[in-house]
Amino acid sequence: MLLALVVIVAFVLVALNASQAGISPTQTVVVANANLQPRIPITEADLTTRTIPVPSNYPKVYFAKVPDVVGMVPLVAILMGEVVSSNDVAKATQALGSQSEYLAIPRGYVALTIPTSEQQGVADYIQPGDYISVIATVTTGSKVAVKTIFTQLHVIKVGAQSTAGNSNASSLTVVVTQCEAEVITWFLTYAALKYSLESYHDYAPGEQAPDPKCPSVGDAKGVTLQVIQAAFPTLF
Repeated sequence: MLLALVVIVAFVLVALNASQAGISPTQTVVVANANLQPRIPITEADLTTRTIPVPSNYPKVYFAKVPDVVGMVPLVAILMGEVVSSNDVAKATQALGSQSEYLAIPRGYVALTIPTSEQQGVADYIQPGDYISVIATVTTGSKVAVKTIFTQLHVIKVGAQSTAGNSNASSLTVVVTQCEAEVITWFLTYAALKYSLESYHDYAPGEQAPDPKCPSVGDAKGVTLQVIQAAFPTLF
């Protein structure tokens, strides 16, 4: 009977060890707290954490902390409750082509790329997030006039997407209404433009509501010389 009892105990211990060996260690992972769409940067409210079993030999493709994922861009749609893996997201600076994040254009506005250079664009000091003013120089006959035609234009990109850094960038991408885009295009064609970098103390980012004078792209009606003369009479 003693021998039988020892055998039974041995079987129980073996069974318990086998059961414990089959249990995978757990890991805290970041999961989607909402449906995440491609090209839209992830916010902290979009994420939460959960503990799941993960085999010890499983590749480290999961994130353990929410801050590690905030600001990244989904490369594919991630459904609410799904674990966020490193295969599904990328840093905004690394997500190129069709997976690039959407430009930060408020509703009712557009992005417009304007040419720049060292002397035209404040010696390369203009950076994404800055606000600039636009100065136009118009020559009509023997008269030359200079006037600031726009202020507080938000710069969202400097140079092309593939540009390494912003040194010697040849373009600035700014946020304007479609009506303003037409005016700037007219001045780029028939006048000379220069930019001034506003003091960061004067920046007024806030929430940019649609412009009541041009609330949507469809409200742009075109620009002629007569329209420009009426809007900026001191230039002519």
